[in-house]
Amino acid sequence: MRLGSLAPVLTFSGIAAVMVYALFYLDPSDIPSELLSKPAPEFKLDPVPDYGPGLEAADLKKGKVTLLNVFASWCVACLAEHPKLMELQKNGSVEIYGLNYKDKPDAAAEWLTRNGDPYSRTGMDKRGRVGINFGVYGVPETFVMSPDGKILDKIIGPITDDDLENRILPLVKEYNE
Repeated sequence: MRLGSLAPVLTFSGIAAVMVYALFYLDPSDIPSELLSKPAPEFKLDPVPDYGPGLEAADLKKGKVTLLNVFASWCVACLAEHPKLMELQKNGSVEIYGLNYKDKPDAAAEWLTRNGDPYSRTGMDKRGRVGINFGVYGVPETFVMSPDGKILDKIIGPITDDDLENRILPLVKEYNE
């Protein structure tokens, strides 16, 4: 066999090895954010219809830790995490703001009506520009915001019990005491 005929086999083997490594050894939710420790990007959005005032960057500077949850009515994983957000809102652990991402206003309003509204304020990011400025990869994503509006942490995917216990609630306790 000539070396030239081995090139496709070696190339395929190399690509396959990288993919196997990524599948078994890398965590897809562990994507670093360039915005950690930086202020939230400036924005001002209209609210989800019939769900109070809109949302803007100034709302994230509340003098206490807040969460900015990126959600959409078409997102199955958002529905899976929604009970955790409702529980956080119910027990008053942390104030939550909702950034509705690339959604239709009526669909977002219907989704909140059907599933409950854990948000103090919501903003309609219809074209996804604000999400892009935050570095959103997909929904759901949740940003833990410092009392002065800086991004402390970014959780990609649905919030888990582990995220609550080891990431969100320790930051709430540290910064709000």
